[in-house]
Amino acid sequence: MSDQEQADAAEDADEAETEEPAGLADGDFVRIAYTIRTTDDDQVIDTTDESVAEEADIDTEDHEFEPRVITLGAGHVFPSVDEAFIGAEVGDEGVVDVPAEDAFGAYDPDEVETVKADKIPEDSRYPGAQVQIDNQQGYLETIIGGRARVDFNHPLAGEDLEYEYEILEAIDDREEQAAGMLGIYLQEAPEVRIETVTEEEETISEDDDGEEVVETEDVEKDVLYVTATQAMQMNQQWMFQKQQIAQDLMGRLDLDRVVVEEVIEGGGMGGLGGMMGGMGGGGAGDIEDALEDVDVDADEIMDEIDEE
Repeated sequence: MSDQEQADAAEDADEAETEEPAGLADGDFVRIAYTIRTTDDDQVIDTTDESVAEEADIDTEDHEFEPRVITLGAGHVFPSVDEAFIGAEVGDEGVVDVPAEDAFGAYDPDEVETVKADKIPEDSRYPGAQVQIDNQQGYLETIIGGRARVDFNHPLAGEDLEYEYEILEAIDDREEQAAGMLGIYLQEAPEVRIETVTEEEETISEDDDGEEVVETEDVEKDVLYVTATQAMQMNQQWMFQKQQIAQDLMGRLDLDRVVVEEVIEGGGMGGLGGMMGGMGGGGAGDIEDALEDVDVDADEIMDEIDEE
């Protein structure tokens, strides 16, 4: 091999080392379509395809069937599915076998307990009812006399699964990424927007004489604004984990702040009378203050009120 050929080979090797790995990587956002079935009996347990849900006799009335945005490596899919997506390309499709231990866990007979029947509401005392006992979610197996057997295993514990998927597109827009992440937690994606705001920040330092010097500078910050829906406000995961969810959003999307905006819609002035009379106001001082804004003699009206 000539010197030139050796130099070319070395250059090619250097390029290969510095070349970024092909395919999707940990932290990438992708939109996927999927259907999850049990391996043993081919039962559909989750899908983004409405026609598949209808064929499986799944109630479609209160569900949105559309592809989901997920983040690779964030625990949004089963670990074995995550592994299949790393290095894959947009457009890839396939089926991943998910063992029970990698899905909803192995079935544990010790999680089936006998409890007093009076711990279960009367309208839930039938086999298959979902019950909550001592902050544990379970399913009623049998109830005889004053005793009930409750299975606290996940309903799909011990089930091997098949995860059929298609990777539709990579998501680079941060607003779409944010909506997609929130959709994972909330089962529906709320309206979001990201704005860059300029804020003044103070820094304190010491001069040569040891005196404190306060300086201000303009700092740009990226803020995610989330429009809170009624369903979001009632969502238990959001209610109890909003701080962790916000931290996850800020960390993955390089945001400085998350602001949740509550929107109250409606019209008319019908509620003002109740406000003046029933929400801690309604005294003479409130009326007098209100009358200062209109062209009437406030003192005269207040005298008439006192006379009554």
